[in-house]
Amino acid sequence: MEKHVVILIFTTVIMSLGCLVQSDASTHQYKSGEKVPLYANKVGPFFNPSETYSYYDLPFCRPDNLEKKKESLGEVLNGDRLTFAPYKLEFLADKKDAKVVCKKRLTKEEVAQFRTAVTLDYYIQMYYDDLPIWAFIGKIDKEGSYDPNEFKYHIYTMFHFEIFYHKDRVIEINLRADPYVTANVTIDEEVDVEFLYTVVWKATNTPFEKRMDKYMMSSSLPHHLEIHWFSIMNSCVTIFIVMSCLGTIYMRVLRRDIYKLAQDEEFSDNQEETGWKSLHGDVFRYPKCNYLLSSALGCGTQLLAVVVAILSLGVLGVFQPYDRGVLHTGLIIIYAITSAIAGFSAVSFYHQLEGSNWLRTLLLTGGIFSCPLFLTFLFLNTVAIKYGSTAALPLGTIVVILLLWVLLALPSLLLGALSGKRIRSEFQAPCHTTKCPREVPPQRWYRSIIMQMALAGILPFAVIYIELYYIFASVWGHRIYTIYGILFVVFILLLITTALVSVAMTYFQLAAEDHEWWWRSFLCGGSTGLYLFGYSFYYYFLRSDMSGFMQTSFFFGYMACVSYGVFLMLGTVGFRSCLLFVRLLYGSIKCE
Repeated sequence: MEKHVVILIFTTVIMSLGCLVQSDASTHQYKSGEKVPLYANKVGPFFNPSETYSYYDLPFCRPDNLEKKKESLGEVLNGDRLTFAPYKLEFLADKKDAKVVCKKRLTKEEVAQFRTAVTLDYYIQMYYDDLPIWAFIGKIDKEGSYDPNEFKYHIYTMFHFEIFYHKDRVIEINLRADPYVTANVTIDEEVDVEFLYTVVWKATNTPFEKRMDKYMMSSSLPHHLEIHWFSIMNSCVTIFIVMSCLGTIYMRVLRRDIYKLAQDEEFSDNQEETGWKSLHGDVFRYPKCNYLLSSALGCGTQLLAVVVAILSLGVLGVFQPYDRGVLHTGLIIIYAITSAIAGFSAVSFYHQLEGSNWLRTLLLTGGIFSCPLFLTFLFLNTVAIKYGSTAALPLGTIVVILLLWVLLALPSLLLGALSGKRIRSEFQAPCHTTKCPREVPPQRWYRSIIMQMALAGILPFAVIYIELYYIFASVWGHRIYTIYGILFVVFILLLITTALVSVAMTYFQLAAEDHEWWWRSFLCGGSTGLYLFGYSFYYYFLRSDMSGFMQTSFFFGYMACVSYGVFLMLGTVGFRSCLLFVRLLYGSIKCE
């Protein structure tokens, strides 16, 4: 029955996201001289991707009537603030002679503002017929000196637009700043500036359907693909090693013990049981805080479903590189709908453990991940508001998200919980549990929970280590990640490695006559999330040039939430794998 619920949820997800696919075919065809929409989006420090500001926060030329584009939910979440730019780029209208955008006198404050932007490597981003274009604001002329006091700061005042077309469609656009036409903003004094631009149209044979290929090719270049495939081969070798170790344990130890217990009943009755064989009366004793474990498993199952759904849609081509905000919108909708999986998994498992307060478990399931995420968002949104960044969500967007949570996520969570409560099933334990719990013998230091978590997280983290750089460079940089197929394969390998390592750690624990494996299997499986958070420190300080309080807050705040989510998801995978292993192991012997 649980499988049918999962299939129903995934079908609903796919149908709900059908409306999110933004096809380039919807872009208008143009006639000669027709106005093509050009939107100025945002500006910000190149090395701080989260710190973005509205284009007109800098004193650029403003049109007389500043008109804003109505944005979708995903665009707002992405930090987009689209307004019509003052440049006029009519279809097939060449402007080889420089055209004046505006003439203005920059005040001392505006000069200082531009100089700060040049110092921090500010870039501008625009969209022309939904094609993204970028350019830097200015340059620093060091003139062979290493003394910052002698540097000269210039802003670009001439931009060259090169546009390629095929029949009546826009195919490609390039924006280039003229390095020889600048305004000096080194000294805090008023400066007269004239902003200029040129436009050149060129024909191309590239069909309209392939105009986004150049953005998708950046992550699938041959040398990049070689690295990705090397990562996959490395993961396969890791899995082979783990499987070989487990196979050796099974063939040489478990199989021999099981055979003796099954064939020699007299030996089983008269000889003192040791190791894992002595735990059959305690190994299925319900864990402490069963409501908390059930809630963590429910939330972890939901997050696993979310990741699988996102990667599946990415493989199907739903998330194109510059379908602005589709991924963010899809993530919110999928998370809300899959709340039913969380409610069903948590409450059904809680009832199997003979729990009675299922409402407490349900509330904890709904908040165990979303509450820390929401509190982190409130803090970071406050920081973004303080900075005046476009990363700050407007009140209306926050209300929409809360309504989605109240009207979609909570009903789904409750529906799943009621289904899990109605479909009651007994906990399948092949051995009877004794009334008095067996005392756990003292364990050596290397069998402690901390050491086991540290060991259990190494191999799964090694599986994703190489791929992590490209993911971080895409999320916290300006690279474009489009090879969802390879990412899906790596994710499957991660799940397999986590399951195998968790089973191995559980066997070693049982062999040491420690029957309290429930929580430990979850913690060992999820320990990869701790390694992920540790990697974020390495990436921030050694592989990136990010800086500033806002960027640091956003990076470590959201990486903490992501790492926590990975911890819950992989912890669920580890526990479920160990539960299956323990059932099979003790189901194969005769337990009195």
